[in-house]
Amino acid sequence: MRRFASLVLLLAAVSGPALAQSPVVFAAASLKNALDDVAALSPSKPVISYGASSALAKQIENGAPAQLFISADLDWMDYLEQHKLLRDGTRKNILGNKLVLIAPAGSSVQADIRPGFPLAALLGEGRLATPDPPSPAGKYTKAALEKLGVWDSVAGKLAPAADVRAALALVARGEAPLGTVYATDAAVEPRVRVVAAFPEDSLPPIIYPAALTSTAPASGAAADFLSLLGSPAARKAFEKYGFTPLN
Repeated sequence: MRRFASLVLLLAAVSGPALAQSPVVFAAASLKNALDDVAALSPSKPVISYGASSALAKQIENGAPAQLFISADLDWMDYLEQHKLLRDGTRKNILGNKLVLIAPAGSSVQADIRPGFPLAALLGEGRLATPDPPSPAGKYTKAALEKLGVWDSVAGKLAPAADVRAALALVARGEAPLGTVYATDAAVEPRVRVVAAFPEDSLPPIIYPAALTSTAPASGAAADFLSLLGSPAARKAFEKYGFTPLN
């Protein structure tokens, strides 16, 4: 509700013709730095609201005026598609990412992420900062730790966060000794370091789909911005932050 109220206030500040020309975009929190750079390339000045994909999808379902949705996983885009809240034919997979284990920059902890690795022992008396499912990064984390056989040992030692950037902040401030975020999040926060990356076979592929919502016009600023996401200039911006552009 707080994020939805903030968006309402933001939209209220953009009045008249300016709002008509500015597409409203709901995007996964992990995209912020890269997507802000891409938005700067657009003449339409998109109004972007960032958050957990799960929360944003639910807001769209409840009538939030988003015209374009970019999720950090396929499931929440599937959810909106199943509820007929996407414009047919506009959905596309645009980016890939990786899940990593992070620690504060000054930490000396080392880990080799493999089946049965001693994550609980590495945490000691601390907690693992991770986005709370049903956010995508939280689901990816749980899937990976279950596949590696260590979920049960740490399920009671989590520091749940609203989204991946909130989990990143907990580790950056030293409030958690370890956390799970996307590689791209770790890359933009100098107060953390990557301990290790999770093996790709330990979790589903991390894919970011994008689509116009059912209330968006078939052409116009939102459709143009969706097209811009696949342009060479946008690809360069995404690659700068560590994303893998997809065909």
